[in-house]
Amino acid sequence: MRKDSSPASVPGKLFLCFETKPLVATLLALTLVMVIWNLQPYYENLISTTSRCSAASAASATIATGNVSILPITSPSSSSISEKKVSTPKASSKSNADPNKRIFSAYGKAASLFVLMGAYRGGPRTFAVVGLASKPLHVYGRPWYKCEWVSSNGTASLRAKAFKMLPDWGYGRVYTVVVVNCTFPENPNLDNAGGKLDLRAYYGESPRKFEKFTVLEEQPGSYDESKYRPPYQYEYLYCGSSLYGNLSAARIREWMAYHAWFFGPKSHFVFHDAGGVSPAVRAVLAPWVRAGWATIQDIRGQAEFDGYYYNQFLVVNDCLHRYRHSANWTFYFDVDEYIYLPDGRTLESVLEELSDYTQFTIEQNPMSSMLCLNDSSRNYSREWGFEKLQFRDSRTRIRRDRKYAIQAKNAYSTGVHMSENLIGKTLHKTETKIRYYHYHNSISIIGEPCRELLPLSSKNNVTWFDKLPYVYDDNMTKVADTVKQFERNAIGSIQVFQ
Repeated sequence: MRKDSSPASVPGKLFLCFETKPLVATLLALTLVMVIWNLQPYYENLISTTSRCSAASAASATIATGNVSILPITSPSSSSISEKKVSTPKASSKSNADPNKRIFSAYGKAASLFVLMGAYRGGPRTFAVVGLASKPLHVYGRPWYKCEWVSSNGTASLRAKAFKMLPDWGYGRVYTVVVVNCTFPENPNLDNAGGKLDLRAYYGESPRKFEKFTVLEEQPGSYDESKYRPPYQYEYLYCGSSLYGNLSAARIREWMAYHAWFFGPKSHFVFHDAGGVSPAVRAVLAPWVRAGWATIQDIRGQAEFDGYYYNQFLVVNDCLHRYRHSANWTFYFDVDEYIYLPDGRTLESVLEELSDYTQFTIEQNPMSSMLCLNDSSRNYSREWGFEKLQFRDSRTRIRRDRKYAIQAKNAYSTGVHMSENLIGKTLHKTETKIRYYHYHNSISIIGEPCRELLPLSSKNNVTWFDKLPYVYDDNMTKVADTVKQFERNAIGSIQVFQ
C-alpha cells in the first residue's frame, strides 16, 4: 500500500504548484502581451494622423495666400482631431525652442469686418451698400472695398473700385457706419439679363486678405430705368430714426395725424422699430399702414451690433438709399418734433423757393413738455399734446440742433442733422420760411403731460421756470381741430390704449 500511495502524492503537489504562482505569472504575462499588442496600432495611427494633418495644414496655407476667405473643406470629425493633435506639439516645440518667445492665442472675434443692412441701385451705373464695420479697424487701419458685377448671361464680370464714406461723424462705438458707393463705367446690366453685385471687403492695405460676398441680385428683366428719373411715386418722404424705449401711443397718434395732414396724400412715412413700437404704438399706426401712408420696418436685430444710439446713423442712410428715387424731398426729424410753416406759407411755395438747393436745414422752436395754462374752461384730458403744451423757451443766440430735408437723388450718404456727402448747395438761413416745434422728451411721458400749471397771466408775460424763460405760443393749438377732423376723414376714429 505504501508503494501505491507514494506516487500519488507527487501529482498532487504538482497540481498545487501549477495552481498558484505559475498560474498568476502566466496571466500577468498574457495581460502584458495584450497591452503591447493594442498599443502598436494606436501608435501607428497617431503617427499617420499627425502626418496627414501636417500635409493638410500646408495645403491650407497655400490656398490662403491667394484668398483668405477660401478655407479648406474637411469633415467635422477629422478637423477636430487634427486640431487637437497638431496644435499641442507645435506649442510645446516653440516653447522648448525659446522659452522667452511668448505665444498669443486668439479666441472668438470682437467685431465683424462688415455687417450688411442693405444694398440698392442708385441709378444706371451706381449702387450703394449700407452697413456697419469695426470702428477700430477703420480708425487705425486702412480697409477698402471693391465691387464686381457678375452677369447672369455668362459674360465677363465688370469690376469697379468702390468709394467708402463714414457718415456717423466719429460717433460710432464698437461699430461705425459705412456706406460704399460702387460706380461702374457703364450700366453693368445694360442687356437686362440680370446678375449680382459682389463686394470685396479688405482687412487692410494688402489685396490678398479679404472677404467676398453677394450684396444685391437683379432678376432678368427687372431693371427699369424709368424708376430713376421723375416723376417719382411721392412728393415727400419721411425717414424716421430708430424708435426705442417706452413710447407714448397718444403722442405717436397725434404726430402721425398732424404730419399726414401737413404733407398731404402724396407723402409716405417710414418708421424703424428698434424696440419702441409696442402693441399700443403699433395699434395707432396700423390704420395708416393699411391705408398706404406708412411703413414700419423691424430693425430690432441691430441691438447685436453696438453702434451709436440704436444705430440711427445706419438707419437714416439705409432709408436714404432704399427710397432714394421715391420722392422729390426726403425729411429727417424725430417723433417729438412738428414741422411748421410761419406766416401762412404753403409747403409747395417754400420748396419751390428752395428747389435750387440739394439740402436745407430747419431751425427749432424749443417747447416745454410740462407747462400748461391753469384754465378751468379747458378739459386737458381730451386735448392733444401739441394742443395744450403752449410755452416756448425764449432764449436766443444759443446753438440748437437742426433737422433737415434733402433731395435724396443728389446725396451719397447722410447724417442725423444734415448730410455732408452730396452734390449741390445747402441752405441754413430758413427760419422765416420753415421751422419745427420740439417737445423734448414728451414722447416718453406716459399719461398727462401737463404737470405744471401756470396762471392765465402767463399768456402776456415771460415766465421763468427752472431758471429758463418761457413765452406763450399757441400756433400749434390753432390747427389742432383741423388735424383731428383730417384724421377722422382719412382713417376714421381710433382709440388709444397705453
